[in-house]
Amino acid sequence: MALGNKRIRQEAPAEKGPGEDEGGPPRKKGAAGSAKDKNCECTMCGKAFSAPSKLALHMRSHTGYRPFECETCGKAFLSHGHLTSHMRTHSGERTRKCTTCGKAFTQSGSLARHMRTHSGDRPHKCETCGKTFTESGHLAAHMRTHSGDRPFVCSTCGKAFTQSGSLARHMRTHSGDRQHKCETCGKAFSESGNLANHMRTHSGDRPHKCETCGKAFSESGSLAVHMRTHSGDRQFECETCGKAFSESGSLARHMRTHSGDRPFECETCGKAFSESGNLTRHMRTHSGDRPFECETCGKAFSDSGNLTKHRTKFHADL
Repeated sequence: MALGNKRIRQEAPAEKGPGEDEGGPPRKKGAAGSAKDKNCECTMCGKAFSAPSKLALHMRSHTGYRPFECETCGKAFLSHGHLTSHMRTHSGERTRKCTTCGKAFTQSGSLARHMRTHSGDRPHKCETCGKTFTESGHLAAHMRTHSGDRPFVCSTCGKAFTQSGSLARHMRTHSGDRQHKCETCGKAFSESGNLANHMRTHSGDRPHKCETCGKAFSESGSLAVHMRTHSGDRQFECETCGKAFSESGSLARHMRTHSGDRPFECETCGKAFSESGNLTRHMRTHSGDRPFECETCGKAFSDSGNLTKHRTKFHADL
C-alpha cells in the first residue's frame, strides 16, 4: 500500500495486550499500577513498555521488520515517524538549531537531547559504576556493558551489539550505504550527523571545550571520552592482557591486536586493516588525495591529524 513518501509492508495485526477488551479500549490501571507493565516487557532484552503497542513496535528492532520504506533511497524504518524524520535528510530540512554551537536538527527531541551536551545535565545514573547519562535509553544500553548482554546480532558476520541502532549502523559496513558525501574532500558517510562532525575537520570548529585543561573538541562524545583522562575512569578491561580503556569501542578495536582480525581490506592492493578509518586513510596513498589544506600556508595533508600537528608546530602563534 502506498502512502505519500512511504511504502508500507503488510504485517499481521498485533496480539491484544493485557487489559484490552475485544470491543473497547484498554481497561484503566488502578492507582497502584506501574507506568510500565510487567506484561509489556521484552523477552529478548528486558526493556519494559507502558503499552502492548509500544512493545510490538520495539520487537521490530529484534526481528529486523521495517515496514516503512523510503521511496527515494529504499531505506526502511520501524515506524512512520522515523521515516518522516528520515525524509528530511533528502530535503535538507533542519529547522531546530542549537543556539550554542549552531548544530541543526530535524527533530525538536534531538535538539533537546543535544542541549544536554552543553548544559552537562545527566540525570540518569548507573548504580553499578556511577556513570551518568542524558537519556534513560543510554543508561539501559550501558547496563548491558556490565551484564555482557548483546541481544542485537548481525546476520552477516555474527557481531553482536547492545543497541539496535548500533546494529543498524554496522549493517551499512556490509551494504556500503554511504549517501552523505563531503563536498570538500569526497569522503562519504552513512549518517548525516557523522558528515556534520567531519565537516569540522575542514572548518577547524571545536565547540566542545574541556573546563579542566582547555582542550577543545569537534564532538561532544570526544569531550566526554577526554574527561575520563582526568577522572582516570577506564572501566573496559581486556581479559587477555589487562589493558583498560575508557570506551567499549576502544576495547573492541584493541582485541583485534590479539585476534589478528583485519576485516577491512583494500581492493587495490589487498592490504587489510583492523579499522575502517585506517583503510580510508590508506586509500589516499593510491589516489594521492590530500583534502586537508592549511589555510595559512596552503600545505595539504591526507589526514586531518597531520594537519592539526602542522598547525600546532608551524602556526601556533597565529
